[in-house]
Amino acid sequence: MIIEFLKNTIIVVITTSLFISCYDNSKVISEIESNRQEPIGTALNIRMVYTDSLKIQAILTAPKHVDYTNLDFRYAEFPEGLKVVFFDENGNENEVLADYGILYNDTKLIDLKGNVQLKSFTGSKLNTSQLFWDAESEWLFTEEPFKYQDSDYNFNALRLDTNKDFTKFQTGNLIGTITVSETKDTIVKK
Repeated sequence: MIIEFLKNTIIVVITTSLFISCYDNSKVISEIESNRQEPIGTALNIRMVYTDSLKIQAILTAPKHVDYTNLDFRYAEFPEGLKVVFFDENGNENEVLADYGILYNDTKLIDLKGNVQLKSFTGSKLNTSQLFWDAESEWLFTEEPFKYQDSDYNFNALRLDTNKDFTKFQTGNLIGTITVSETKDTIVKK
């Protein structure tokens, strides 16, 4: 009788544990996964081509791309640097290099850090330690010191706020040379 009781008890315990172990844990697992701050993926030696209406707009290359688009605030990181070649409407190439970069997907803001260099097809150059690029409004800005050179300008300044063509810009304290030309039409006689 005791043996029969033990046998039945063991069967009940095993059956109960089987039912308990079959509980759907997918919800618990998804909650654990959603709280992780790990990337969804990592890629090495990448080349991304951005197009619009079958025209290449930009080509991004980087030794390493870390994708955090699984997080609530989605972003992509380029921890070993990046190079972006932009093409204007005439196919002219403009180049951006940086030691580090982050692309914030939802805000379309790009944060470039470390030896940031912009080189345009016209020969103008911008060097700084950090530069933000607002892709939506095509606007560049930094609070860091920068150096700008082209055929008319060669100056250093602190703080930059400009459009992508450098036709509208504001700076902080300016040090350097700027070529200013006057034409007969701009001189007002009293």
